[in-house]
Amino acid sequence: MSTIDLFVLCATLLMIVAYGVYKSRSTRDLDGYFRGNQSMPWFLVLLSIMGTQASAITFLSGPGQAYTDGMRFVQYYFGLPLAMIVICIAFVPVFSRLNVYTAYEYLEKRFDVKTRTFTAALFLLSRGLSTGVSIYAPSLILSSIFGWNIYLTNLLMGGLLIIYTVSGGAKAVAYTQQLQLFIIFGGLFLAGYLVVEMLPQDVGFTDALHLSGSLGKLNVITTGFENGSFNWSDKYNIFSGIIGGFFLALSYFGTDQSQVGRYLTAKNLNESRIGLLMNGFVKVPMQFLILLLGALVFSFYLFTSAPVFFNESGLVKLRSTNKADSLVWAEQRFSALSSAKAEEAAKFSKARSNNDQASMDLSVDQLSKYEKESGLIRTQVKSWVKSSAEGVDSNDTNYIFLRFVVDFLPIGLVGLLVAIIFLAAWGSIAAALNSLASSTIIDLHRRFKKSEMSAEQEFSWSRRYTFLWGVFCVLIACFASEIGNSLIETVNILGSLFYGTILGIFLVAFWLKKVDSNAVFLSALLSQTTVFMTFKFTSISFLWYNVLGCLVVFIGAFVIQLFFQNRKEPISE
Repeated sequence: MSTIDLFVLCATLLMIVAYGVYKSRSTRDLDGYFRGNQSMPWFLVLLSIMGTQASAITFLSGPGQAYTDGMRFVQYYFGLPLAMIVICIAFVPVFSRLNVYTAYEYLEKRFDVKTRTFTAALFLLSRGLSTGVSIYAPSLILSSIFGWNIYLTNLLMGGLLIIYTVSGGAKAVAYTQQLQLFIIFGGLFLAGYLVVEMLPQDVGFTDALHLSGSLGKLNVITTGFENGSFNWSDKYNIFSGIIGGFFLALSYFGTDQSQVGRYLTAKNLNESRIGLLMNGFVKVPMQFLILLLGALVFSFYLFTSAPVFFNESGLVKLRSTNKADSLVWAEQRFSALSSAKAEEAAKFSKARSNNDQASMDLSVDQLSKYEKESGLIRTQVKSWVKSSAEGVDSNDTNYIFLRFVVDFLPIGLVGLLVAIIFLAAWGSIAAALNSLASSTIIDLHRRFKKSEMSAEQEFSWSRRYTFLWGVFCVLIACFASEIGNSLIETVNILGSLFYGTILGIFLVAFWLKKVDSNAVFLSALLSQTTVFMTFKFTSISFLWYNVLGCLVVFIGAFVIQLFFQNRKEPISE
């Protein structure tokens, strides 16, 4: 990275921190620290919700996901708009009427303290693990660009984030996310424009789309059916997206404190609802464009030789092992295939301009063969990295967009794009740490502490818990390189392991008024065990965990209640 890029990166980040601390300088109590004194208009609520959801992982791993697997990941969000409507009708009014700090306070009013504590604990565990992975994402950037030790980089990134979040609370999160998202979207549109501009002179935007689409990268809609039967292991298809994605979004936005805490900062009920509904309206197009950027990068690399492995540190380590000679052969063959692909892609574009469908089909067939062989070589190199390059992430999906940015974008813009990924990380992680601290102080510390605390003491403890959760998440980040999946999949898998159970508890609370605390608690234990067993012993796609966990709680609580009719009546809202 050049001196100019480094200056742009540091200046952007320092501006964001200073702006957040300035806007939140009056925050000295729980209401200000966790709910921003309930003063936020709907557009700030919207930007805060989007900023919390759109982490660095979205912008770092999303384009790489499209590069390797096509755009079908966008189906993961198809259930989100419907979920926003349900949340606005069923969830938000309850939280607003009860004037809660966390979603889990409601569960004690409806059931009892053990149900509230168990649900809060599930949230704390799932969000703590996911936030650790989110801290790892920007650390990955620094370690890859500068060759820094990943563990020390995690400490650096985590330390900055802890200072940033402890200082400001909810107001710092909301106001900085507003500025962050404007910078992020501007930078991404600029990156997409430059990808197209760097294509050969006679190749345009539509040519790039036709090329990536012909090779299966614009697979926005897939059914999941193979050979006449539905493949339950297929991660992303229209059915898992609408059904599984609906349950996941319903739980994430309706019961996850990192999101509930965002719309609890709104001025009133209507502002919360508008912010949520607008999020449902803009999220799918936003994710579509991020994935489209990955498809364009794929087309760009059809004309320009791509690395055989996008994480440069992995190649450096392989060259010092007994796989060095094998790597030389792999790189030479991969380079030859890249040259052949460039020639064939040029033929495709020329045939398309001449409306020569037969020649286009021939080029696509040949490109598919080259892509298949290139894919086999990349798979082989990944296996060498995994077995021989200790400490290097063998899944290079997370590095594809980053490598493109560093290698090809002009000086100054590289610093801005890296800053964008940092800003996305800071926005989502700060909100997560804020929510972890709020649930800890409200659902555990305040609930079980026998003596009353002053407002100043509660504020002080909140900052301490923010710090402690930051330390926990940094420790998790240090183990994230061992996961193996793309970061965007890892975070969603971690959430799906818990969200179904949490959602089921809330749905029972809202709609099964005769079910008492013991029935829902037992069914929640059964649900969580079932989801863990499904994850461990089956290959079912993670999106279905959300449906499974929710249904086990909902149906299980109803059945268990039938056998215990002598239980006490549930507490009304």
